[in-house]
Amino acid sequence: MDYGLLYRDMLLIRSCEERAAALYTEGLISGFCHLYIGQEAVVTGVNHVLDKSLNSQITGYRDHAHMIACGVEPKFVLAELCGKATGASGGKGGSMHMYSRENNFYGGHGIVGSQVSIGTGIAFAHKYKNDGGICAIYFGDGAANQGQVYESFNMASLWKLPAMFILEDNKYAMGTSVTRSASCSDIGARCEGFGIPQIDVDGMDVLDVIEKTKQGYEYIKNGNGPILLHMDTYRYRGHSMSDPCTYRTRSEVDDVKKNRDPIARLAKHLEQNIIDDIENEVNNIMDDAVKFAIDSPVPSSDELYTNVYDC
Repeated sequence: MDYGLLYRDMLLIRSCEERAAALYTEGLISGFCHLYIGQEAVVTGVNHVLDKSLNSQITGYRDHAHMIACGVEPKFVLAELCGKATGASGGKGGSMHMYSRENNFYGGHGIVGSQVSIGTGIAFAHKYKNDGGICAIYFGDGAANQGQVYESFNMASLWKLPAMFILEDNKYAMGTSVTRSASCSDIGARCEGFGIPQIDVDGMDVLDVIEKTKQGYEYIKNGNGPILLHMDTYRYRGHSMSDPCTYRTRSEVDDVKKNRDPIARLAKHLEQNIIDDIENEVNNIMDDAVKFAIDSPVPSSDELYTNVYDC
């Protein structure tokens, strides 16, 4: 296990999100901006297991980290956030609609829960083509209350689709805690009614994420159909940059940071000189990424109708 690589990948995601927060505060990013700080172990661990050239991934609007984890350079993520032509979606997708076809990452979707249905369709395509791939479908505890999620569970189970449902349970949907919005606090257990097994994962421990993702992947590859990985994770920032986060206490957030932070936990496996080298490398990458995003041009007027259906 390359602990240094895992540490670098998680730190790169967090650093990119922190730079995004700074750019948003400076007024260089407009619109919505949902940060992933605290949840880095989930996408890092999953992508350490999945072969991105074979398998597909899709998520909701908290997608910056997923882009980086699947192989997109942070500079293209920041450029997209700043609405620049060099951005991952040409500056027209913004925070919630980033894509990378070359890395089989299908977004980035602003409609809550929509990615679960789309991802189930992608899993169907993998089975139809018999290409050996699976689709990793990320969704949150808030999206778990959407009806289309359960329609997707039913279809995936009925047809034994190669779908890996990944529930990123960070405890809060918008400003509402799971305990106040769900009659059953074990959200992942709902999938069992459709014949889909659940694997509980410590989503704040990248090593546990890797181990459990391997288990889920083997289950799917053996022709058993879909599985759900219930990631017990936590976000440090608000739901979006406009969220004052008054629905939880500072002590709750601080306790998670102190005792469960995924980057700090992995750092215990590394020598300090290795940590220092990685931090210097990441800082240099992010300095260049910020400069790239700021200096890049905005899309030209000729791009206004590109990729838009003409009705």
